[in-house]
Amino acid sequence: MKYKLLGALRRIAILLLVVWTVVSLVTLLIDLVPGDPAVAILGEQATPEQVAQFREKHGLDRPPFFFSFPRDPSGARHFEWHGLSNRYTEYWWGLLHGDMGRSFRTDEPVIKLIFARYPATIELAIAALLIAVAIAIPLGVLAGRHKGTWIDSFSSVLALVGISLPGFVIGPMLVYLFAVKLGWLSASGRFYPEDIILPAITLGAALSAILTRMVRSSVIEELGEDYVRTARAKGLSENKVVYKHVLKNGLIPVVTILGLQLGVLLAGAIITEKIFGWPGIGLLLVEDGINKRDYRLIQGCVLVISVTYILANTLTDMVYRWLDPRIRVS
Repeated sequence: MKYKLLGALRRIAILLLVVWTVVSLVTLLIDLVPGDPAVAILGEQATPEQVAQFREKHGLDRPPFFFSFPRDPSGARHFEWHGLSNRYTEYWWGLLHGDMGRSFRTDEPVIKLIFARYPATIELAIAALLIAVAIAIPLGVLAGRHKGTWIDSFSSVLALVGISLPGFVIGPMLVYLFAVKLGWLSASGRFYPEDIILPAITLGAALSAILTRMVRSSVIEELGEDYVRTARAKGLSENKVVYKHVLKNGLIPVVTILGLQLGVLLAGAIITEKIFGWPGIGLLLVEDGINKRDYRLIQGCVLVISVTYILANTLTDMVYRWLDPRIRVS
């Protein structure tokens, strides 16, 4: 019990450290970007008074960190300590109270903007994972069981095609075929349940190719183990041997990749969301955050994505331990 508690505390400490690092790096990089967000948002026609009011309202008139190295009238830099009166401290103080700040552009709470869009991204990521798993596991098992045959070669070719074609190629092809030519599905938007089909296939295609190759390799490796020969010697059918014993052990490395890819899908769905006009956090980050210099929105999106990625990895570790009892014992 003591070791479990220490392990849980250690995991929480690592999680907090990663979140702190991510937020700190994003804050630093944003501050290094040249230009004034007040001018970028208000426009070149804004008066100096309007710019000053904007900067004061959003805290841009305060120093970014605890200290700085401003130039004196002679041009030489000198060290200046600002204490707790800085944007970095204020941002963390707000986070501890559940406040991510307000959007520079719309003046709405950032947390409201993000969680209005995030369900769409989660929905797309889960749909893409389900499609990838539904394709990869049967095809990978089939290829592993028939190593060296035409079935194995066919699955390898499909996997190679899936890995080689990026989303910005597959997406427009699917739109042209199923939306423009056949008219079966919508080209963009999130209005009907079937609107998720094309973006989910686009996002899940490359992942299904990777998983297919991993499942195939795992099945081939597990089929050579002693417990498989023992199971066959007991008279178990080949399907029972493969799907009850081989597949469970072979899924251990696959689950690891799935957990990592969930975070990747959540962070990397930007291109797919752009192609299909899917109103997720990726589109929010690029169009409303980066393109419009909305620093608070950028910080909030990156924070939510990083926390989700960490939680996905934690869940993966838990499933990994359930699949492999040896990890639980150690």
